[in-house]
Amino acid sequence: MNIYLSGLIWVFGAAIATAAVAYLIRRVGETQGTVDNNEAAGQVFTIVGGLHAVLLAFVLISLFDGTSAAEDNSYTEAENLVAARWAADSLGEPTSSEVRRLSTEYAAAVVEQEWPDMEQGNDDVSGDGWSMLERMRAAVAKAPAEDDWQNNQKIDAAGKLWDVYQARQERLNAAGNGVSDVLWFALIAGSVMSVALPLLFGGPRPVTHIVIVSILAGTLSLLLFATHQLQNPYSGGAKIEPSAFESAQARLQ
Repeated sequence: MNIYLSGLIWVFGAAIATAAVAYLIRRVGETQGTVDNNEAAGQVFTIVGGLHAVLLAFVLISLFDGTSAAEDNSYTEAENLVAARWAADSLGEPTSSEVRRLSTEYAAAVVEQEWPDMEQGNDDVSGDGWSMLERMRAAVAKAPAEDDWQNNQKIDAAGKLWDVYQARQERLNAAGNGVSDVLWFALIAGSVMSVALPLLFGGPRPVTHIVIVSILAGTLSLLLFATHQLQNPYSGGAKIEPSAFESAQARLQ
């Protein structure tokens, strides 16, 4: 389903449901004395709403930062893979051929096997990515260095492969982290309480009151929808594509 259509369903669904509840409370519920409770309910709403707003803001900012970092990290991993391959080309045979083959296979495995798994939120991806990375490291480690220049290239290749290892681990961690069940419970429960408290308010204009609580419910639903879309940087509305590794494949040919 289109992300914009999904978002509209979330927002208008919550707004309409809240409007119906507010109307029933006004129509059927006890309204006598509700105006007198506005001050007390307002003080509680200030505390509950404020705490919930802080939690939502913290989660969304963390997810935005995590998505941006995950995209940058994918380019870091791909660029270091290419750099390691280029450095290994100076180490002679059979090291250069082996690293050339393994780096090409590694980039293809990330795009074709690992990325679909990460879209499902799995950090335990299929394929032999770890094994290929280890074989590249072993090939570089046992390569002979005939002079200082080759020794520097060997050190550079080993350093780039270590950077690939670190970036790979961070990429897989980002796919498997998400938003915990406990945090989702806090976000949903806080949203429900933030909407429920204004329903206790009273006043002479019921239509205005219904519109206000409906807008509040729609806004909170929109923020929860954004949280849902951002919890996995490799799927949803902020989906990161394997563009970095596709570009690396072209350079590794």
